[in-house]
Amino acid sequence: MAWPGLGNSSPVPDGLQATLTLPFTPLMAIRARWAAVLAGLSLVLLPSALPWGNPGGPSLLPPARAEQPQGQEQSNKVLRIGAIPDQKPEKLNRLYPLVAAELERQLGVPVTYVPVVDYTAAVTAFRTGDLDLVWFGGLTGVQARLQKPGAQVLAQRDIDVAFHSIFIANTGSGLKQIRDVKGLTELKGKRFTFGSESSTSGRLMPQYFLAKGGVKLADFAGGAPGFSGSHDTTIALVQSGAYDAGVVNEQVWRTSLRDGRANRAKVAAIWRTPGYPDYHWIGQPNLDQRFGKGFSRKLQGAIISWRTTNPQQKQILTLFGAQQFSKATAASYKQIEQVGRQIGKIR
Repeated sequence: MAWPGLGNSSPVPDGLQATLTLPFTPLMAIRARWAAVLAGLSLVLLPSALPWGNPGGPSLLPPARAEQPQGQEQSNKVLRIGAIPDQKPEKLNRLYPLVAAELERQLGVPVTYVPVVDYTAAVTAFRTGDLDLVWFGGLTGVQARLQKPGAQVLAQRDIDVAFHSIFIANTGSGLKQIRDVKGLTELKGKRFTFGSESSTSGRLMPQYFLAKGGVKLADFAGGAPGFSGSHDTTIALVQSGAYDAGVVNEQVWRTSLRDGRANRAKVAAIWRTPGYPDYHWIGQPNLDQRFGKGFSRKLQGAIISWRTTNPQQKQILTLFGAQQFSKATAASYKQIEQVGRQIGKIR
């Protein structure tokens, strides 16, 4: 007898001949039939037991959705901070990662800085809960709180209690120093630019003072002012002569003079506004629920504890143009809300 598949060239060894020629009994036939049945059942049942064979049925592996709450819980433990982009990205990207690192050290929770493209995006991200703590201007802070009931005003800089805007002019524009609000009429017929449309110091309060001085937006050259988008850009545009005049926040103006970005031979300050409340930190209403009881108070305490005697904190305060932060309340910004409603920025 030959091995199957090998033809007659390979005979079966003698010792195995008896095994291969044993008679096929009825009992062996029954066993064979049952083996075939069991094999068929296994082919039917096995795919349904595997995760890829029966998506709706039981799985041998933990379901993927079981991991989602854990991921959500981890993301809920990250404090996401943001800020209105009132200055160049290089400045913001230098400042706020330092803030995130210091808060992480003080609070013992992960903190990350999330940049936004413009003022409106900062308000929207706070309303949707994508940002937990935001450095807002006076106007955007009011807008954010009105859209997110329960939002918490936490802190402001020492300079924000009575903040100022600076009207600036190109030295070749013929504009001179202005003594009081009535002198703003000198800007009529001039090419003039604000900063961002939602800026407190670069648009809201300057427009308020212009109105008090009898200047309408239609009085500027071209029948309307420009909007540069940021204080840094306003300074650059006025300095270049693209605009005769503009208005910026005092802290950025002073920093630009100190850094040499503002050339005194080409651009000069012509009027300083009266003081008004401006920038402040605002936190989400659910911070205590997410991070533990008393977290909002701990966060506020961390910010107002920053001092120039600490090297890391001094660097932060210097970039903020401040000596320290102090507690702030929503009531301090009532005037900002009133002016915002007057000019149509708050409805």
